[in-house]
Amino acid sequence: MDKLIITAALTGAEVTREQQAALPITPEEIGRAAEECCQAGASMVHVHARNADGSPTQDKEVYRQIMAAVRARCDVIVQVSTGGAVGMTPAERLAPVTLAPEMATLSMGSVNFGGDVFMNHPADMAVFLQAMQEHGVKPELEIFDAGMLTTAHRWLKKGLLTGPLHFDFVLGIPGGMAGSPEALMYLKAQLPEGASWTVAGIGAAQLPLGTLAIVLGGHVRVGFEDNVYYRKGELASSNAQLVARIARISRELDRPVASPDEARALLGLRQRH
Repeated sequence: MDKLIITAALTGAEVTREQQAALPITPEEIGRAAEECCQAGASMVHVHARNADGSPTQDKEVYRQIMAAVRARCDVIVQVSTGGAVGMTPAERLAPVTLAPEMATLSMGSVNFGGDVFMNHPADMAVFLQAMQEHGVKPELEIFDAGMLTTAHRWLKKGLLTGPLHFDFVLGIPGGMAGSPEALMYLKAQLPEGASWTVAGIGAAQLPLGTLAIVLGGHVRVGFEDNVYYRKGELASSNAQLVARIARISRELDRPVASPDEARALLGLRQRH
């Protein structure tokens, strides 16, 4: 079994300081949070940008500052979001890809998202993928529902995608697939040959699905974007606290945690050193 890649989703676009006082918002805060998570066992950070007032932004200059702040402190893989926030235009969402980060997310379809709709028109998805290919950015294919994985298979067959692919199963969003072991097992069974995968369980699903992924040979995403609690009724003190728990569980199960460079090797990324 490969070493475990832990991704820390540090900020997201929805969580507020009122919900989680330790939420990192500024580039400097995100850089410090990334360093703490790296020390706790994370090899990748998933990044959303915020304005100074805490509102979400896809301004590439803010992303540039975030990437610089992270890289000044640690060597984690920086994965930018192209999901942005509900209501942003495709052009807005795509902006940080032009900075040529190591990875970026690519949502493989539209999904009801609580009381909103997260729109991903097929033509826009193709533009996102082309931009990632042009800038040497590896996509992480975001799967919120089973039909999105079917779309990835179709794109792979058409030659739009080339393996090995890496997926992120985002489970537990109201409107998407449930944050249940059955949903995870179904998606895992449908993966293309040679693909790797991460699970991002939302809310209370984060810990049980992360633990299951460790046992099944997948990888794990934790962090305030998906869950602000350490346990029921107890807010987490930091993103790093959530990372440290998954790293500890993985080591107890005799599955070592990947360093950033080991994660790069597993994902087929170029080494930075």
